Amino acid sequence: MTRATLYYSPNLNPRLCVAVARYLQADLDYVKASPFHPRQQEAFRRLNPMTRVPVLQEADGTTLWETDAIICRLSRRAGSDLWRQDEEQPEMIRWLSWTAYHLMPAGDVHYFERIVRPTFSDIPELPQVMDMTLQRFIEYAGVLDDWLKTREWLVGTRLSYADFRVATLMPFARQALLPIDDFPQVLRHAAQLDAVPFWRDPFAGL
Repeated sequence: MTRATLYYSPNLNPRLCVAVARYLQADLDYVKASPFHPRQQEAFRRLNPMTRVPVLQEADGTTLWETDAIICRLSRRAGSDLWRQDEEQPEMIRWLSWTAYHLMPAGDVHYFERIVRPTFSDIPELPQVMDMTLQRFIEYAGVLDDWLKTREWLVGTRLSYADFRVATLMPFARQALLPIDDFPQVLRHAAQLDAVPFWRDPFAGL
């Protein structure tokens, strides 16, 4: 192995990781993986004991998993301020944490039940779960919409990794039947990201 390899799949976090890595012009080999496939699971466990992607395998064979950690390393390696290193870093981390603990758990249920599960199961949605998580998503999307009313980007005046992170669900939001049209600033922010290289199609040419 002469350079690092990023193992990925088309799902939410791996998609985010590939998009940002390519935005950073990281010098990587990209390998599509299916870590839950019975023929790959045990071998993949040596790369990540959680048997999930994304995983960054360095040239020396060491690995780093979890999307945010990988992007932190790649951003620092690229000399980019996408992962803030200045006084704006705590604000950026606030939005990463908020997304992980609030926005994503609410929206991810709808992504899974309406996009992922139908590919392997005909188990119906649980209406109570869908209604509860929808109300939470609406609440959190409102928080994001309010924040963006007076800001072009989430942190400071420039694009940061926080912008990518809060938009993880947006490429799938309509298919997941999330009511994003009710949040004009979230839509405006998503449109700005659509103009960023590789966000609309992270896997082009891979």
